[in-house]
Amino acid sequence: MTAPGLDDDIRAKPPVTERRLHPVTPLRRAWAPIAVIAGWAVHDPDQAQRQLTRLTTTTLLIALATVVPAAALYGFLTWWFTHFAVTDSELRIRTGLLFRRTAHIRLERIQAVDVTQPLLARVAGVAKLKLDVVGADKKDELAFLGEDEARALRAELLARAAGFAPETAHEVGEAPSRQLLHVPPGVLAVSLLLTGATWGSLAAALVVPPLLWLATHSLWTVLATGLPLLGAAGASSVGRFVAEYDWSVGESPDGLRIDHGLLDRTHETVPPGRVQTVRIVEPLLWRRRGWVRVELDVAGSSNSVLVPVAPREIAEAVVARVLPGVTVPPRAALTRPPRCARWCTPVWWRGYGFTATDAVFVARHGLLRRSLALVPHAKVQSVRLTQGPWKRARGLADVHVDTGANKTVTARLRDAREAQGLLREQAERSRTGRRGARPDRWMA
Repeated sequence: MTAPGLDDDIRAKPPVTERRLHPVTPLRRAWAPIAVIAGWAVHDPDQAQRQLTRLTTTTLLIALATVVPAAALYGFLTWWFTHFAVTDSELRIRTGLLFRRTAHIRLERIQAVDVTQPLLARVAGVAKLKLDVVGADKKDELAFLGEDEARALRAELLARAAGFAPETAHEVGEAPSRQLLHVPPGVLAVSLLLTGATWGSLAAALVVPPLLWLATHSLWTVLATGLPLLGAAGASSVGRFVAEYDWSVGESPDGLRIDHGLLDRTHETVPPGRVQTVRIVEPLLWRRRGWVRVELDVAGSSNSVLVPVAPREIAEAVVARVLPGVTVPPRAALTRPPRCARWCTPVWWRGYGFTATDAVFVARHGLLRRSLALVPHAKVQSVRLTQGPWKRARGLADVHVDTGANKTVTARLRDAREAQGLLREQAERSRTGRRGARPDRWMA
């Protein structure tokens, strides 16, 4: 027996429509069998060369005629058996050719949805959707969707996660964004030239291989060492320029939107309520220009950079949007360790500093590359005091605060009695801070 009106509700409820990915997606999967063969050849090049010399032209053509259609069939089948659907309460993704996997992503658990476009995807007019979900170690993704479809689906998911009804989520569209910051390419290039890591890795790539050649006269040793060093030098200079090109930060109701990339375009969203730590980094050669870099620790997300380079005043204004009500304390407001700390860390003890405001725990370290870390009291998961034998003999201790992003910020070389009081005060600040904590996302 059915309750009155229940049949009408069931009939009125629209069926869930499953959708497939973009038709170019099979090309992404088709490379898997070829990648396996290439991996085997790289792993055992001698055996691969012997096998190739045994192959006749006819055999090679037959092998290609078998591998290429098999790779194409594999790509097509993985695309054919992949579906996704948005229900009233979740995003459901079904994948798997032989072993089926169904991911049920609760909409209220979605923190951010990022749209990324590798170079070939931009040429093909498609995009990849990455979902930042609370409690997930890695992001689920939908690759690939049409560019317009990806943006529409992103807007729908964020609207549904914000509490909009399913019938109105399609009409909400993408939330408007107001630009807060744009990094000109010239400023980015100069900042990389003034970064010590760039010149250090380049110097190592130029100096170490000749020394190894003089010591070993082995070409393989030189190549095995020099190529990684050249790769590191390129990653710290050209690689960063390509990744951080055209960097802009905008403010929207669903968080801070970050757009960047020269070859691969990335559209990320930083939910401010999930930010655990903000670090303001000031390399030595940037100080005359007044530039800083802002980095983040975000729970459950890979976002780590908020501002690659900007004048300090502008960077602090962006930090104020991530941590509302927080003012970055000036350098004079931080207290240094006592002078006896010089026996524990000669010279470098002057780079440490600490203060605590009503909103954040603040710790500084570094002389050549200064780093100021701000942790909202509401994000502190635990507080610890450590004291080794040498510090104990000097009456010093370190106070560590652990955040939800599995990171630690430390007030180093504090007076032992001060550290004991700080431990109790910070534990109380964390308890009171969590009571008035803001929601994990800007979606009201």
